[in-house]
Amino acid sequence: MSAITHDEFMCLVAALGEQGQDDISWSENIKPPVDSDDFASEAIFVICNSGMKNTIAVKIFAKVMAAIQGGISAFAVFGHPGKAKAIDVIWRDREALLAGYSAAPNKIEFCASLPWIGGITKYHLAKNFGADVAKPDVHLQRLADREGVTAQELCERLAGTTGYRTATVDVLLWRACANGILDSRTGVFAAPPSIDGEG
Repeated sequence: MSAITHDEFMCLVAALGEQGQDDISWSENIKPPVDSDDFASEAIFVICNSGMKNTIAVKIFAKVMAAIQGGISAFAVFGHPGKAKAIDVIWRDREALLAGYSAAPNKIEFCASLPWIGGITKYHLAKNFGADVAKPDVHLQRLADREGVTAQELCERLAGTTGYRTATVDVLLWRACANGILDSRTGVFAAPPSIDGEG
């Protein structure tokens, strides 16, 4: 497949509609964690989201946050023992973890040191903390492989032509794949749905 062009990318953004504009607004204005609760909740969101559909993860995250903010273990509402344990540790140690993150020279590698944050999810968490990086998840990696580049290189190239942050390009490409606008396996662009809901 030839590289995704600037025009093709902008068509994807247009096809994403309001969701794409919301993603742009969020990603272009993201800031580092403001306090230890903010730090912990972002890490916990990424843990809940790993390996799950976002729509399911959001519901689990809401239950988990309600529990731990009420002084109840994540185990009470989340049936994944490894993730529940990691969540409890991050919530309990959030002040020390934020201090460690703030002092860390390599923020991405610090993210990888957190429980249940791995080689891919460290990029997700770093992005949510404001780092301008691409997360080489399955969709982004497939797209990058089709061009013979890394996910970071793919997103940096499109960021250079669009003026968006690298992390914003990543979010938009992921959303286009997740919404079926772009097939990451084949590189084929689907026709965006029509305004009247047909097609």
